Order: sequence, then C-alpha cells, then structure tokens
Amino acid sequence: MNQINKYFLLKIGLISLMIWVIVGALKVVGPAANFPGETSRIMLFHVPQAWVATLAFFISMVSSCLYLIKRKLEADYLANSAAGLGFLFSILATVTGSIFAKTTWGSYWNWDPRETSIVMLLMIYGAYFALRTAIPDRERKRVFSAAYSIMAFVTVPFLIFILPRMTHSLHPADTMNPSKPGMDNTTLIVFLSSLLAYTGIFFWMLRLKVRLLKLTEFNQPTITFFDGAE
Repeated sequence: MNQINKYFLLKIGLISLMIWVIVGALKVVGPAANFPGETSRIMLFHVPQAWVATLAFFISMVSSCLYLIKRKLEADYLANSAAGLGFLFSILATVTGSIFAKTTWGSYWNWDPRETSIVMLLMIYGAYFALRTAIPDRERKRVFSAAYSIMAFVTVPFLIFILPRMTHSLHPADTMNPSKPGMDNTTLIVFLSSLLAYTGIFFWMLRLKVRLLKLTEFNQPTITFFDGAE
C-alpha cells in the first residue's frame, strides 16, 4: 500500500469518526451530569476545541524554539501554521462557549474569568500575526515572530488554567474530566472520540497549511530589509 492510499484511508477514517461524534453527541448521549438539559451536548465539541487550541499554541512555541536554534524554514512554517490554527480553534471554542452561556446564564457574554482570559489570549496571538505582516524582511520577520511566539505561550497556561481558578467563575469545573465521576460510559466514549477526531483534524489541517505556506512563499519575490526601506 503506497503513501497516498494510506493518507486517503486516514482521511476517510477521520471523517467517519467525526460523523460518529456528531451523531453520538446529538442522538446517543443523554444529558451529562451537572449540566442543565440538552445544553451539555455542546461541551462535547467545546472542550476538544479548547484542547486543540492549547496544543496548537504549544506546537507553535516548540517550532519557534527550533527555528531560533537551527534556522530551518520548515520550523517557521510549522510555527506560523500552528499559531493560525490555534487562533481558529480558540474562536470556535469561544463561539460554542457563548452558546452554552446563553442557554445556561441567559447571556452570550458575561465577562466571566474564562471568557475574559480567552479574549486576552486572542489579542496576544492577534498581535503575533500583526507582527508577521509588519516586517518586510523575511529573516527578521521569522526571528522576531519566533521570539514573540515563545513569550506568547508563557501566557497560555496562566490564562487557561491559572487565572480562571483564581476567582469565582460561572464556568463548570471538571464536569467533562474523564478522571472525575461526571459522565457515564457512553458519554465518555463520545467525548474521547471527539478529542481524537478534533486532534486528527488539527494535524490534517496543519499539514495542509504548512504545504500551502511553502508554495506561497516560493512564488513570492524576495524582499530584504533594505528594499523595504528604499
């Protein structure tokens, strides 16, 4: 079996898994413990989205470190692509969280500590992309962006895991944690399947985005710092 067929089968399996997650979340899973009614189903998508966003920012940080050490273009492509996907999945987690907030607390936005922290995180990584577009010289752009990505990730554990727990939060705690008695076996299976499906989709998108960046940069004219200054 050649490599193309392997990737094709992996894609089919990933799509099938995601379909199972959607059907399982909407039709199979009953209201999870500690959640009001049907609203609990959205957490089977919200939590994996937040997990993938954190994973993406971590990969961006590690790739940035590798670029500063080895100066390999592939590391910069990976850092840039992972940061972009982390930003995307952060937005998806914000949207699904807002839907849950509307149903549970009566408002799409309550400036809860977790909601506030995700806004801060989006602003921090939004500045990362602004930095990449503001510097015309490619080498300087890569170096500065890598350094910023490393510093930006330092805020991720604080904003996601520490800050929301420092004050009272409306956000449910540990309800979707498999190690805690918050879900039955059926819910656990769908939840773990969702984690696997979202993680697989992330790596699929990451591979495609890296390839796209390579093609895009290859076809662009080289701009140096001095060219931009003239």
